Formats: sequence, C-alpha cells, structure tokens
Amino acid sequence: MNDPLITTLLPVTVLALSALAVGFLSSAGELLAAGLLCLLACMASYRGHPYQRSRPSPGPPALEMDVQRIPAVDPSPRPQRGVAAQRRDPIRSLPRPLPEGLSSYYGIAILDRDHCIVWCNDAAAAHFGIDARQDIGRPISVLIRHPSFVAYMAAGSFSKSLRMQAKEGEGPILSVQFVPYVASGWLLLTRIVTRSARIESARRECIANVSHELRTPLTVLVGFLETVRGLKLDHQVSRDYLDLMEEQCKRMQRIIADLLQLSTLESAPEPSGDERVNVGKLLIRIQSEAEALSGARHRIVLEAGDGFNLLGAENEIASVFGNLASNAVRYTAPGGIVRLTWRASLAGAEFTVEDTGIGIEKRHIPRLTERFYRVDRGHSRHSGGTGLGLAIVKHALLRHQAALEIESEPGKGSRFTARFPAHRVIAAKIPIQAWPSIVQQPTKEVAYEDQDRHSSHQNTWPAA
Repeated sequence: MNDPLITTLLPVTVLALSALAVGFLSSAGELLAAGLLCLLACMASYRGHPYQRSRPSPGPPALEMDVQRIPAVDPSPRPQRGVAAQRRDPIRSLPRPLPEGLSSYYGIAILDRDHCIVWCNDAAAAHFGIDARQDIGRPISVLIRHPSFVAYMAAGSFSKSLRMQAKEGEGPILSVQFVPYVASGWLLLTRIVTRSARIESARRECIANVSHELRTPLTVLVGFLETVRGLKLDHQVSRDYLDLMEEQCKRMQRIIADLLQLSTLESAPEPSGDERVNVGKLLIRIQSEAEALSGARHRIVLEAGDGFNLLGAENEIASVFGNLASNAVRYTAPGGIVRLTWRASLAGAEFTVEDTGIGIEKRHIPRLTERFYRVDRGHSRHSGGTGLGLAIVKHALLRHQAALEIESEPGKGSRFTARFPAHRVIAAKIPIQAWPSIVQQPTKEVAYEDQDRHSSHQNTWPAA
C-alpha cells in the first residue's frame, strides 16, 4: 500500500462505487458517480509511469489555466514492464477508460473557475450543439443561451439538477448539474431524461384530469344533498333529485372502472394467445348492446366474414369492439347508420366500425387515444363518456400486437379499423350465421365508454 497511486485510487474508487449505489436511489447519485469515474479514469491514465523522475512529469492541467497553456505531451516512448508505452495526453484519454456506454450516456465537460470549457466528451458536445475542439476555452454561458440554463448559472446554487431541452423548443430533455472538481473547477454533467420526463408529465396530467373529472360530479352531489336537506320537497321532486345524484355516482364509478382497466392493460403481461375468442358470438353481443344504447334511433348493421376467430384475451377484445361501437352510436345523429364489419385481410383480420356521424378535424386525430382528451367536452360528458375509451382501445390492441387506424371527415362520419396480425387469427368451428339462433340476446344496456371523434385523416398506432 506504499504505492502513492494505489493509496490515491483506493478512496476514489470507494467513493465512485458508493455514488453508483446512491445512483439507484437518486439522479444526483448518478451524476456524482459519473464525476468520480471521470476523476478515476484521469488518474488511472498515469498508472504506467513512475512518479519520481529526473524531470517532473506534466500532470493534469490546472483548471484555471488556459487550454493553450496545458503542458505539451512528451512524444518519446518509455519502456514500462518490458512493453513500450506511448504516453497520452491525459485530457484526451479521459473518456476511454470509462465503462462501455457511459461516455455516450453521460455528457461530461470540465470547466475552469470561470466556467470556461477545458475539455468535453462527444456526448456533451452533442447535447449542447458545441464543438468539442473549437469551443475549448470559451465560457459555457456564451455557448448555451437557453433561458433556464442561464437562470440556473445566475442562481449559483447547484445542489439540484436542472431539466432543460437540449435546444430551445426542440431536442431531447436533459438533466444538467454542476459538480465541484479539483480545486476551483467544475464538472458539467448531463444525461438524456426525455422518457422519464414524459412519464412524469403524463402522471401529473393524469392526476390533474382525474381530479377534475371527479370534482364535477362530487360538486353536483354536494349541491343536491344540501338542497334536499334544506328544503321540504314533495315525493316526486325528491325522487328527481335522487335520480340525478345516482347518475353522478354512476359516472364516478365509470371513471374509476376505466382507470382501473387502463392500469391493468398497461401493467399486466401480454395475453398468452391460448384463449380462443369466438368472434361470431362476440359480435352478436356487441350489436345487441349497440342497439340497446341507440334506443332504436340508429340502424346498426353487422357484416361479418365466416370461418375465422381470434387468439387472445376475450374481455380485452370485447372492450375494443364495444368501445368502438358505442363511440359510433354516441356521435351519430338519430337516423344515422353504424356499420360493424369483421373480415379477413392480407395481414390477418380486421374489425371496422363505420358511421355517418359528426367526424372531426384532422388536427385532433394524433391525440385521440390520450387519456381524457376530448374535442367537445360538453358533448362527451352529456353522452356519458369518460374520455378513456380510445386509450383503452389502443392499449388493448397493442397487447395483441394489433393496431388502430382512424379515418374521418368533418360532417361525413368516421371509420375505425382494428387490425389483428395473422398469428392471432384461427379457424372458426361454428359459422357466424348460426350464432343469432343460439346466442341469448342480452336485455340490459351495457355502456362502453367513449372518446371524442375524428376527422379527414388517417392515423395508425403500430404494435409495441
């Protein structure tokens, strides 16, 4: 343990491993670990050279000196343990000893006391759009003019990381943090966190939407309860109030049920494919439920090909078919037509729901499968929708390696097509034409939740 390099590397190695362990619990730990690994790598580049020499060996440049004043590299090879070793510039060799993938995952820049760049790796250069050679010696504040980064530097408090876009208004989202380095210098550490930032944003948006959706019926309930309690009402008026309160309670139940179903679809394993789904029987049921929801105000037409069924989770496929059919009924004016079609395709099989409904503009289509996205919030709530129907459809289809395609034109209706791959399609044992005579028609209305409707455009969500 008398070797000065070993005695120096040992505590740094321990700190680096400790920081990596902390990194599993926090992003700050990951950033600290990267900085320590940089220091460890730089020190390791001296392992093959004795510390006592006839002339001093140029060490890592002091961070406060200008990059042009870094001591020149001695090009003469020196024997080391019988092998000729060419000494490298320690700054240029810094990223090479890092574990594979770390130097590309982390952006690392060494700054002097004035926040001028001494060195940076390719990832840092790519993150900020700077030149790893030409921008050496320039202040980082001049090169990165993103408002949030400027404010972060001006505040001078670097205990927490900053999240910002690599380029203002575009590019990946970065986590950025300054870490003290050597005497008075800094390490600027960055990493791409676009996915986690989007997940966090979706979580916040979902919580806000759920809170809003539940607050409305609860406010109505509280108002009715106060009215009933404060007034002497006759039996009929009381009954009307109770009916309205029951309606609001059922609305909250539907929201909660859809949220639970969506959560299950996102977290549960994909269907094994062992379960046979009798599509003929299912379609008869979906048609009957659509007719019950319509109340004879629409014409529901079923056109189904014969001889093939599906492999998958029946309840999920039923949810897909039911949500698409109920959507068409809810957004088609009385007297309109809703057509349900099941047929073979070149790639497998497809279920199509086509209507003569209201349609919607092209710009809304890419967001239709988002949770709680509504084009017409008033109409959706009035029709009993939760805003989760198409999100459920999308995730259920993805779990079956299927895709959803949407075509629509304002004022001319919409067409939704669920496309199933060939490995999910199997031969049917009973012709579909035989099912109406043996399937018991349901008598109660089953209201599948809907999502707002669509426009003159086509959009496909591919299988995950």
